[in-house]
Amino acid sequence: MTAVRTMHQAQPKHVVIIGAGFAGLACAKTLATNRNLRITVIDKNNYHQFQPLLYQVATGILSTHNAAFNLRALLQRHDNIHVKMSEIVSVDLQRRRVTGRLGDVYDADYLVLAAGAEPHFFGVPGAEQFAFPLYSLDDAESLRSEMIRLFERTELPGSDRARNLNIVIVGSGATGVETAGALADLMRKTPQHLFSEVQLRSISLTVIDHGSSPLRPFLPRSQAYAKKVLEQRGVQFHLGESVQEVTASEVVLASGQRLPAQITIWAGGSKAARLSSALNIPLGAGGRIDVQEDLSLSEHPGVYVLGDLANSVGQDGKPLPQLGSVAKQAGEHCAQNILATVAGRKQEPFHYVDKGIMAMVGQGAAITEIGKQRRPLYGMLAFTAWQLVHVALLPSFRIGFQASIEWAIDFWGTLHLNAIVSRSSDRD
Repeated sequence: MTAVRTMHQAQPKHVVIIGAGFAGLACAKTLATNRNLRITVIDKNNYHQFQPLLYQVATGILSTHNAAFNLRALLQRHDNIHVKMSEIVSVDLQRRRVTGRLGDVYDADYLVLAAGAEPHFFGVPGAEQFAFPLYSLDDAESLRSEMIRLFERTELPGSDRARNLNIVIVGSGATGVETAGALADLMRKTPQHLFSEVQLRSISLTVIDHGSSPLRPFLPRSQAYAKKVLEQRGVQFHLGESVQEVTASEVVLASGQRLPAQITIWAGGSKAARLSSALNIPLGAGGRIDVQEDLSLSEHPGVYVLGDLANSVGQDGKPLPQLGSVAKQAGEHCAQNILATVAGRKQEPFHYVDKGIMAMVGQGAAITEIGKQRRPLYGMLAFTAWQLVHVALLPSFRIGFQASIEWAIDFWGTLHLNAIVSRSSDRD
């Protein structure tokens, strides 16, 4: 009997992590240091996508393989981590059991929910059908393909070349501003002869937002800087306006104004992934889940919720922003709490270390606000800082080096629309 009990106690604890974004990946890598843990990472894709760079995939600045990385390759050095490609559709919090769409079942000693976010269309008619979001690799590739189709159709004999081409971006947060800046550079710097029938510099780029300024989390002077740079590069703003409807050819504002739009890009916000609605527990703003200070779920010991799926608060009692840096730190902290529990130690509350925020506005123009005090940097210095920080955040030195080379070619060379066409859709 003693021998049987000893063998049972020697069985490694099983940690199941749902989602391989910033939070899930950071959690898995930190947990892997304990050889007595068995870790299963489950994601509906077999790759980790670097969401802050998706707009660069959509606009041809980066190749797909610089923003999406094979999970098994990323985690191959950790033989106690196992990757499963599955879409989890059911969660039993009490038993810490999850079930995939194909009937695959996973039982956990510790369950980590980090399924991320999806676009929030706020019930705007036509938005989900006609607008292009930028929250996944598939979204980025779809937008890139649609832009190419639009330009190629305009090149065809008999097309209506008299009409102006119009691209509308809904939302002026970081995604909206960075996408607008990349598109403005694309139109300004592409040689006209590549698409001889498309008046590239006459393409209308419009940003719509219900707020009074872009980049609302930033300082007022940073907001003014971003707006000024984009306006100088041909971007128009409709601020203080909300979208009432999106159709295949226009965006209708609540004021009644109708803006023509051959392409509408949706950067209007996100909500928790639909997995949250399968938990049968009360949900907070944006369908997110309220968590305790240690990132665990109340009344369900051994269950943790991280990243864009969670409503976690800072030391000031305010909700933490839905940022990759928050998710990454939360993933590492969650792992440390699980390791502490396994070792019989007390769990600690999560304290986010705010290192600042940043946004790319276009080539040679960016905003970096450093630390809690938000010390701002603008222009080329901030542009360089943005690149260095994102290289450091990429999963490996090799990947960061490749991205740096592509950024250098993009900056020092001439930006071509054929770069978008040539970007491979193959994923690692």
